[in-house]
Amino acid sequence: MSLTDKSAFDLLGKVALVTGGLGILGRPFCEGLAERGASVVVVDLDEGKCTQFAAKVARQYGNPAMGVGCDVAEPESVRSMTERVVRELGGLHILINNAASKSNDVASFFAPFETYTLNQWRDILAVNLDGAFLVAQSVGNQMISQGTGGSIVQMSSIYGLLGPDDRIYEGSSYLGVSINTPAVYSASKAGIVGLTRYLATRWARYGIRVNCITPGGVQSGQNDTFVNRYSARVPLQRMARPEDLVGPMVFLASAASSYITGQNLFVDGGLSAW
Repeated sequence: MSLTDKSAFDLLGKVALVTGGLGILGRPFCEGLAERGASVVVVDLDEGKCTQFAAKVARQYGNPAMGVGCDVAEPESVRSMTERVVRELGGLHILINNAASKSNDVASFFAPFETYTLNQWRDILAVNLDGAFLVAQSVGNQMISQGTGGSIVQMSSIYGLLGPDDRIYEGSSYLGVSINTPAVYSASKAGIVGLTRYLATRWARYGIRVNCITPGGVQSGQNDTFVNRYSARVPLQRMARPEDLVGPMVFLASAASSYITGQNLFVDGGLSAW
């Protein structure tokens, strides 16, 4: 391969599965993978919406795409999802382990640590960490059985490695609700980094690379107070846009990163460098 071979970023012939495929990052991830030639599997809770979005991706990029409804916190749902994808598309080569929950009960999710309920804690961990484990286990076993290697990219957060600055949340809101960074979110995202390193060393023998992306704050409906305060803390002076994460994700999914595994790539505008 040439040192400057652009085909290293191509994903032709690859089947790429994206959990949380209808989310803020999930949709551009699916589109970015399809643009590079991958057949994309959109996985989220609502199968109808997944199928609708997959059809749009297929029309736009000319590659096969399918939507699958799946609750990543439920082992049987994950097993069934994996089997269905392999049956219809022939295998799995890339996993973007992206699903995460902010709860159906927004008030409970953003409750202060001192009064946070154990039920809410467990509900979030069930998706953010248990779900990542279940999907990685199921897809990883499929990659092992194929014998052709693969790439797994897992999504952490700066708050899995850095403590939140509560000052930026004063007067801040998201879709009209006062916000903070719950401890359960930090704990779950820290767990993703540990799981990534564990799997990277365990599955290297099978040619499966496992890496992690740690995004900074992504602009997605926060009020101006939050956006301005957060941006002031970032060397590049702005929040991330969803498309800022697509290039790093494609890089880690593709052969362009063939000698990279067990790494955590900060995509945070320089915030963690202060």
